[in-house]
Amino acid sequence: MSYSTAQALRTVTLDDVRGARKMLSGVARMTAMEGSRHLSRAVAAPVHLKCENLQRTGSFKLRGAYVRIAGLLPEERAAGVVAASAGNHAQGVALASSLLGVRSTVFMPKGAPLPKISATREYGAEVRLHGQVVDETLAAAMDYAHETGAVFIHPFDHPDVIAGQGTVGLEILEQCPEVRTIVVGVGGGGLAAGIAVAVKALRPDVRIVGVQAAGAAAYPPSLAAGHPVSVRNPATMADGIKVGRPGDVPFGIVGELVDEVCTVTEDELSAALLLCLERAKLVVEPAGASPVAALLSRPGAFEGPVVAVLSGGNVDPVLMERVLRHGMAAQGRYLAVRLRLTDRPGALASLLGTLSAVDANVLDVSHVRTDPRLGLTEAEVELHLETKGPAHCTEVGQALRDAGYTVIG
Repeated sequence: MSYSTAQALRTVTLDDVRGARKMLSGVARMTAMEGSRHLSRAVAAPVHLKCENLQRTGSFKLRGAYVRIAGLLPEERAAGVVAASAGNHAQGVALASSLLGVRSTVFMPKGAPLPKISATREYGAEVRLHGQVVDETLAAAMDYAHETGAVFIHPFDHPDVIAGQGTVGLEILEQCPEVRTIVVGVGGGGLAAGIAVAVKALRPDVRIVGVQAAGAAAYPPSLAAGHPVSVRNPATMADGIKVGRPGDVPFGIVGELVDEVCTVTEDELSAALLLCLERAKLVVEPAGASPVAALLSRPGAFEGPVVAVLSGGNVDPVLMERVLRHGMAAQGRYLAVRLRLTDRPGALASLLGTLSAVDANVLDVSHVRTDPRLGLTEAEVELHLETKGPAHCTEVGQALRDAGYTVIG
């Protein structure tokens, strides 16, 4: 276990969550609850969005980090704290430490997005870049804690952290007292566990559904086995829930109080992020969009009113561009196609004319003439097109073939 047996088995109670809320007064915002007409129509039930992407530092992580650090003994505070994170937890620990006057050191992977590194430093932490993956970064942080006596602040595997995250659940019940289902993304399980503790104590009739990325879904096999098991090489764009093993403390709570844990695909995450941006006007990272992805993929599975927790909005602009393009492609609104044509004057203009006739908007054109795979009079063209849905994509492809073009991808 990550902590002593006594700590790991300590029950997180409603009183703990209420105490955490008092501690967070004036520190964490009571984030907005926004209705979504589009999602409500899609799932045939009222849907509300709990906007933790608008929390200070851009995610819910400040809540748990602050409660954990505030609960340290004076001698522990004097030794400072250390954390390992690729983003959200790093910023939460940095700001919480600054507010409490505690020195913080945060280890981040060398490949962490520059905006997240800069934000963590601006919140007051000393940032050390180490390792290529989070596991290497975590090991370095643990070594630092052992060498210096700094207190390691785990992102999810501690009762105080879970109690802090549980304050989201109290706010949901106040802002949407008629709620019947809460859908929340799950990585290590701290947020889902905290919400479950608060909500089930006050409203045991409310159904709580956790959501994991299919490529990093450690909870389903862990729940089946009855103990935390690891997923080798977790892979997902949703780095906020990219956790290979459930935490010992949250696992017990999730297993007891969370009604279901489901999974979503990368395409579903992309589509959900795009929907949040276009229809809700909210910038949400892929992990934060996972509850929306679950609603869209299983529209009849959730009794309303539904609250989807948008856990964070710290998305790297480079990833945002890729995800949006992927999301548009998944919806048939973006089409990449390669084809061969005769290399003669006016050939490209004729091709563009064919595309214009079917109302396909050309975003980008790449023209290759010198390639050993091509014949002497051939050229290869790669086109990126804005389209209007799957049916329109089919129409574009058929128009190109009818015009005599060889479509190769």
